[in-house]
Amino acid sequence: MNAPVSNTGSRRPTRQGFGDIGESIISSLSIGVVAYDRQLRIILANGEAGRLLALGDYIDETLARGTDARIWGNWKEFLQSVFESDANGDFGAVKYQCQGAEKVLHIVCTPLKDAGGCEVIGGAVIIEDVTDRVDAEHQLSRTERLAAVGKVAGKVAHELNNPMDGILRYINLASRIIDKGDYDKAREYLRQSRNGLMRMLQIIGELLEFSRSTHSAFEYATVNKIVADAVKAMVSGANGVDIQIIHDCERVIPPVKVMSLFQIFCNLIKNALDAMDGSGKLVITISCPDNTVVVRFRDTGCGFDPEEAEKIFEPFYTTKAHGKGTGLGLSICKDIAEKYGGGITAENAPEGGGIFTVQLPLTRAVVLQPD
Repeated sequence: MNAPVSNTGSRRPTRQGFGDIGESIISSLSIGVVAYDRQLRIILANGEAGRLLALGDYIDETLARGTDARIWGNWKEFLQSVFESDANGDFGAVKYQCQGAEKVLHIVCTPLKDAGGCEVIGGAVIIEDVTDRVDAEHQLSRTERLAAVGKVAGKVAHELNNPMDGILRYINLASRIIDKGDYDKAREYLRQSRNGLMRMLQIIGELLEFSRSTHSAFEYATVNKIVADAVKAMVSGANGVDIQIIHDCERVIPPVKVMSLFQIFCNLIKNALDAMDGSGKLVITISCPDNTVVVRFRDTGCGFDPEEAEKIFEPFYTTKAHGKGTGLGLSICKDIAEKYGGGITAENAPEGGGIFTVQLPLTRAVVLQPD
């Protein structure tokens, strides 16, 4: 077995195809570089890689040694898939334990080819210590989140204030009328008060719905699993609706933070079920062009007016019948998707129904670590 790499030196290239890499250049880089063969055996690593990783003989064991398998899964399987797909794998923020300290690393796995550029002879892992940057991003994220909470709170307060004002007015009127013995009018005023209270409860209930999740805020999973869990959570409202999940991904998708995406997917499924009113078909397609995950929800419902494609993401704007929705769901979904560096779009299907598409850049999706 080869001896582990020290923190100050680097292994010399020992196999054909890696000899062109200048050892002096590799050693002077401020980022870690590890080269390995088809068997995942490490054949070259610079000093920075030795500082950042607990280097062993094999790259998959080295990565697994400092990471949580429940989050990042099987590194051997992923690295072999890089060979097969001939595509880079990008992990934006990996928590790695090394020498008693925890670092946050940006890890890129890429295949290496022979001099002719035809045959994949191994791979390289490039490692960057982004601990300080991620800490700064978390601080910024907290600031943005507080600003977003203030923004939503202001809108919610305004929306709740209108029925509250009406409720107080109707209760005062009812009190005066009761003293005069006009009970029929008093009942009408109380009915109006009740309607106002129901509107307030609806708004609060929808906000609470988005604050709940069947997943921990610290849990990570693949997008495929999050979609499947969202379907299971919403299946009670899917009577008469055929739900299909189509996986159109050839590459391995890194795990992402579950809770917020779970909320987005649940809400989009709920909207689709409401649009189909108990009868129809919902097709959820998961694809991954380039370095992006795309989840498309296509229903056979009534669709919407094309002019409303942008408005439906505005807070308190709804196309549902009175009393059926508050217009908060899609607005919150849009905010969450944008925090992941992605977005949501809406369009009508040519043959009828609606299509809602969630796009998530993988590098940004993985960066969102728990606070």
